[in-house]
Parts: sequence; structure tokens; C-alpha cells
Amino acid sequence: MDRQNSEGIPRSELAYALTNRKTVMFARNSDSCLLCCRHNVNEAGICYWCYATLDEPELKLAIRWTSGVGP
Repeated sequence: MDRQNSEGIPRSELAYALTNRKTVMFARNSDSCLLCCRHNVNEAGICYWCYATLDEPELKLAIRWTSGVGP
């Protein structure tokens, strides 16, 4: 997936970022998607549009955040 904004993290690093509490909390606090920097992020720090494109391992990590478990 090409990124809309090159300031977001590379897709290849998303799984690692989702295991890092500081990274996710920064995205949530700044309301900036980890991948594309759009606003309106969920508890995992990912916007609705990018969340829909997650693959299986990334989705499992994101679900941990959205269900309140965390990294």
C-alpha cells in the first residue's frame, strides 16, 4: 500500500510500532494515523481507511489495542 503522507511510518514497520506503547500513544494523542497521518484515529493509532487495509498479523495487533488489552 502506498502511503498518502510520507511522514507516517513505513508499512513494513507497522507491526513493530503496534507493539510499542509510546508510538501508539503518540499517534492517539496527536490524532495522527501511524501510516498516513490522517486524523480520527482509533485506539490503535490507525485511521479508518488504513485499518481496513491491515493484513492478518497487523490486524491481530490492532485488535488488541481496540479491545483494551494493549501491546
